[in-house]
Amino acid sequence: MLDQPTADYIEQQLKAALPIVHLDVINESHLHGTPTDDSHFKLVIVSEAFAGQRLLQRHRTINKLLSEALAGPVHALALHTYSPEEWQNLHDVPESPACRGGSQGTSGER
Repeated sequence: MLDQPTADYIEQQLKAALPIVHLDVINESHLHGTPTDDSHFKLVIVSEAFAGQRLLQRHRTINKLLSEALAGPVHALALHTYSPEEWQNLHDVPESPACRGGSQGTSGER
């Protein structure tokens, strides 16, 4: 279990491991029927570390850094990862997908 708010943990882990140019840690739990829960997050991360990396490599890096949160309170994590060049040319960050109800008790799993 994390010893601090989930959003703070996520921010600290990412900033400690990556050269961050821009970071948004957005708690979207309230959009998924879990208003008091820290279970659904959207991350917008811009880092020079992502330059030349494929999307899968970027996501694996983030998942490894946040493995404790993903094993605990975090049920869903929407990742939007960009190099500084990609970020400069971006106009809109995609919306997170709709929840399928896993944290709402419909699947019995988390």
